Amino acid sequence: MDWLRDHLWETWLIVAILLGVAETLTLDLFLLMLAGGALAGMGTALATDNVILSVLVSAGAALLLLVGVRPPLVKRLHGGPELVLGHANLIGTCGVITESVLAHRPGRVKLGGENWLAVSTGGETDIEVGRTVEVVQITGATAHVRPVSGPDHLEETPWKS
Repeated sequence: MDWLRDHLWETWLIVAILLGVAETLTLDLFLLMLAGGALAGMGTALATDNVILSVLVSAGAALLLLVGVRPPLVKRLHGGPELVLGHANLIGTCGVITESVLAHRPGRVKLGGENWLAVSTGGETDIEVGRTVEVVQITGATAHVRPVSGPDHLEETPWKS
């Protein structure tokens, strides 16, 4: 116990370093908050030789860091726009019908510079060429589309020029 009292601040420093290194493996900011508590314990150990006081200060500081600092940091680091990969990013986009969609036969729609097989998913089963549509769902290589309200036809159809 005398050795611990003689080397208390060094012990807290070693604990803080070990927790900081372990944090690099988890990246959850939990161990980093505990390392902050250990640094607070080290500061207390430099000011006084009381082991119990430095343990209490360390625990209190770690708790405050875990409750007050970690949640906003995690929210800021892990938050952001939802990453949509693949063809799912076409859902909600608009395209132009290049080949009529009929009730008994799929047509074609131009989406993001690519031609897709298109079927209607709305009350309208027939969608004529030039009509603007919105992608509701992508199944395989087929875009499920519905007509967009507004102008029925575009003034110019870029695929014909």
